[in-house]
Amino acid sequence: MSETTTVQVNRVYIKATPQAVWDAITKPEWTQKYGYTGLADYDLTRGGKHRTKPTQEFIDSGFTSDLLDGEVLEVDPPRKLVVTWKLQMDPSLVAEPYTTVTYDIEQTQTAGTRLTVTHDVTGAPNHAALVSGQHEDVNAGPGENAGGGWAWILSDLKSVLETGKGIAA
Repeated sequence: MSETTTVQVNRVYIKATPQAVWDAITKPEWTQKYGYTGLADYDLTRGGKHRTKPTQEFIDSGFTSDLLDGEVLEVDPPRKLVVTWKLQMDPSLVAEPYTTVTYDIEQTQTAGTRLTVTHDVTGAPNHAALVSGQHEDVNAGPGENAGGGWAWILSDLKSVLETGKGIAA
């Protein structure tokens, strides 16, 4: 029996330049402001490593090591970034293989920048459930309990870039 390929695609349009979107994905001063926060650390060269280090809030909650990590597979600033990706916060996630995330950043004629995030989660069902938002707790506050997945992250990224405030602010 062959394994099913699982690819999730999320897209958002942001009133910001491609460079601003690129910076928001790759620079820690931005990544700590949206989504689940964390301090991005990228070696933006092919074969370079990337990781997301915990903010003080994570450290205070007991998460003191890297939240996620991987390898840079393709880098074309500010248009495209492809990385391997694995959350390191839970043993069930650590046990799964690395997944692949592709960020495609395109300037549009009328709608600002189109950001498409394609996440190949083949062979990683726990990652697939988490990043799809299947763990969302509608009774919890926005983004609590890692519930919103990519939809939460991209909505918050858009809000931060367009208004300077996250959606939970």
